[in-house]
Amino acid sequence: MPTDERTGLDAEELLLVWAARRTGVLEALLTTAGTPAQVAETTDVAEPLARRLVEALADLGFFEAVGDEYEPTNRALGLLAKRDVRSIGATPHALDELDELVGLPETLETGVPPERRSDWEANALGAHYATDPAVVRACVTAAVRARPDADAVVDLCGASGVYAREFAARGLDATLVESPSAIDLLGRVHGDDVRFHAGIPATLDGSFDLAFLGDGLSGMDPAEVVPTLSVAVDLLDGDGALVATGVLDDGTGDAVAVEARALAAGHGGAYEPDTVRHWFSEAGLADVRVDPIPGTDRHAAVGVVDG
Repeated sequence: MPTDERTGLDAEELLLVWAARRTGVLEALLTTAGTPAQVAETTDVAEPLARRLVEALADLGFFEAVGDEYEPTNRALGLLAKRDVRSIGATPHALDELDELVGLPETLETGVPPERRSDWEANALGAHYATDPAVVRACVTAAVRARPDADAVVDLCGASGVYAREFAARGLDATLVESPSAIDLLGRVHGDDVRFHAGIPATLDGSFDLAFLGDGLSGMDPAEVVPTLSVAVDLLDGDGALVATGVLDDGTGDAVAVEARALAAGHGGAYEPDTVRHWFSEAGLADVRVDPIPGTDRHAAVGVVDG
């Protein structure tokens, strides 16, 4: 079965961890239970099955046997602690997405996705922070090439800020725009390297050479895209550039996976390159192009301020 590159788990393994979370086995092991017998006492899972499940979780590296009990390993930290997005990793959010995918038939029929967990945003930020550094570097390189002399960049809908941090590492003054709740969860994760702006981008002072949307388009419905791009254009100086990177609908399996998750979430999608070009032009950008980003499954859509 295919392996989830974000978690290192194949489909069956991810389903096993998901089942452990849904049945309360994970919570029991992470809080009060140290043995399969104690797990069985606090959940509806019979002891023989609880033992097999706990042993399988240990085989996956989430727990280790210490004497007669099982204790969480570093790999399980993200399942327990949410205070630092750097320690959450990709697995909790993959489980959240699986919750939504399992509910996809009902979502398709009703148009209403399942209610999200209270830690959904923290998990999403943790997964974003765990983005492959090679992908981050490749996407930022594609953006910098659009405006090589850029001094200041605004990262819109920047999630965990890994792209903004990479821009800053290359000498740009980087500003991350996110929701107040996301900014609060990020805390001091990037120190003084990245400026944070919580809330509405239009309230930003100053003009930017480069505006960046990393993986943002796939999370938006079509009606949201052009207004978002237009806000980005308003933040740019007279010869600024806007770059959006992400998985587009180019007929690959990666695009199908993005579309499936978008359908399950009830918003967003994998959009065709021609559609993205049209949106960029409609937002007032010129010299629009959409190119693959070498070494990744993503494309970069680029446009410059017209006039």
